[in-house]
Amino acid sequence: MRRANWRIPLACVLALASGAVQALSSDKQQPIHIEADSVTIDDGRGIAVYRGNVRYTQGSAELTADEVTVYSADRKQVSKAVASGAPATFRQRPDNKDEDMRGQAARIEFFASEERVVLDIDARLWQGANEFTGNHIEYRAGDEVVQASKAPDSSQRVRVVIQPRPAAEDPVAPSNPPLP
Repeated sequence: MRRANWRIPLACVLALASGAVQALSSDKQQPIHIEADSVTIDDGRGIAVYRGNVRYTQGSAELTADEVTVYSADRKQVSKAVASGAPATFRQRPDNKDEDMRGQAARIEFFASEERVVLDIDARLWQGANEFTGNHIEYRAGDEVVQASKAPDSSQRVRVVIQPRPAAEDPVAPSNPPLP
């Protein structure tokens, strides 16, 4: 009898987590798979804490961390998921993109309804060979906006590496180069 009781709250948490990691539009309809060494579920508060080599996947989205806490204010929809690790990592395939957006940091927060990811402490964000590094990076998937900043008490600055586009993709490249 006791064994069956944990299945109901766990099923509720998994159902609630369906929007935690935003990626391809179709990912929202995919099942969530979470693997961890342990889980503590507080169904009354709408919080689930997964610990130990956590792997969270939904469609093309993947999150790995030492610990992932899933929050649901109304216990019907995830408001945020917080991952911590050494480092925590994520990847997601944005709509209409050929390459995954990848990131890592000591702490990663996903805000499901806002399609926003915040990376804190030794944060790195990549898409293809382009890279952002800083103490704090915020990525808003819907707007395709990245903001990065250094820690207030640090001399380490934000660094950005943007690779040149091939000539065929460059919207400002002339179609007929000038003759010598």
